[in-house]
Parts: sequence; structure tokens; C-alpha cells
Amino acid sequence: MPPLMLATGKITVGGHAVTTHPFGLTIDMDIVWATLFAGGIVLALGFLLVRQVNSGVPGKLQVGWEAIVDFFTDLSDSVIGPKGRDIVPLAVAIFVLILTCNWLGIIPTGHDPDWLPPATSDVNLPAAMAVTVWVWSIGKGIRTRGLRNWLGHFTKPYAIMLPINIIEEITKPITLTFRLFGNVFAGTLMVVVIAALFPVYLIPVGEIVWKPFDMFIGLIQALIFALLTVMYFGMAMGDGEGH
Repeated sequence: MPPLMLATGKITVGGHAVTTHPFGLTIDMDIVWATLFAGGIVLALGFLLVRQVNSGVPGKLQVGWEAIVDFFTDLSDSVIGPKGRDIVPLAVAIFVLILTCNWLGIIPTGHDPDWLPPATSDVNLPAAMAVTVWVWSIGKGIRTRGLRNWLGHFTKPYAIMLPINIIEEITKPITLTFRLFGNVFAGTLMVVVIAALFPVYLIPVGEIVWKPFDMFIGLIQALIFALLTVMYFGMAMGDGEGH
């Protein structure tokens, strides 16, 4: 895709300056670093929780984790039922990882391009997560319902719906990818727009005004991705069609 030119700013969709080319492949190292950094934060929070957890008065970190787990447990119970409880850790992990990735953009690194951009602003990470969720949900559905019953849901409620249901199934990872990527990329795009159009002395003001809203969008997108993960598992396992 050719670069998009906006005033004096040059914006390239999915393009990053920090790259390496092993075996003829192009790897965006800034996205790799940002993803590993976000993953490290999630793991650190998890290990810290394990050290602090207790059955008495919980700390703030434990309360936060318990609130997230309880939310997705209730969601899984309403969409899938008790048999969907094993999906809760996946939904929680996806939510926390995406939220951390989305919020990395508020960390100033003083480097151009940014050393720690929101990893979800590159289409590769959302695509990888979307395909993982899609394949995993299909496998879970086949294991739960059996191959014949799982294939049979493509003809529900009527056999004439077969082509539409197949298209819907195939497009799930595509829509899941671009829903996350598009919204997060739009947030990074707005920062570039502010830098390109605002006078230099107003750029900090513009970013201060925009960043809290961008963080809120990042929270919503992480929540939507995790919600849809549970919904896709529910549909594959046979209890999500009515929700």
C-alpha cells in the first residue's frame, strides 16, 4: 500500500523504520520489542499477584485481577455455560495483553520512530491473535460437539443458509483483525495528524487532550476482542447462537 500523505506528515500503513531482513523476510523489530515488553509486563503482574495473593484482605492488584476474572467468568457462563470455564484464562490473557499493548503508546521514548509503539497498531499482531482464536475455537467446537454436529451448524436454521454461514465463519478472523487494528492504528494516526497540523508549541497540548481518549479507545478495543473471543467459542461449542 503506498504511503498516505497528510500535510507534512508521512504515514505508512503497517510500515516501520526499525526492521531486519533475515532469510529475505521483513520483521518490524519495533513491533517485536513492543510485544515482548507488553508480554513481560503481563507476566510480571501475574507473578506479582501470585506473591501477594491471600485469603484475607486482598490488595489492589488482587482486587483488579479478580474483577477481570469474575467479569469473564460471568460472561462465559452466560454465553457457553459451565463447560466454557476453561476459556476464561484465554479471554483474560487476551484482554490484559491487548490493553497493555494499546497503552504502550503513552510511554515517551524520545525516538523517531517510537521504540515502543502500540503493537496492535501493526496488522500482524491482531491477525496472529485472531487466527489463533479462530482455529482454537473451531478445534474446541469439534471436540465438544463432534465433527458431524459441528459441520451441521452451517445448515442452521435452514440449509439454504449454508453459503452465508460458511462466509461468516471464514470472515471471523478477518473482521476480528481489522476491528482491533483499524481502531488502534487510527489512534496513532491522530498523533501524527496533530504533529503535522498543529504549531510546534501546541503539539503537547493536543497530545494531552487526545491521549486519555486514545487510552479509553484502547480499553474498549481490548474488551471487544476478548468478548468476541468468548462469543466465538460459544458459537463453535453450540451455545452461542442465541446470544
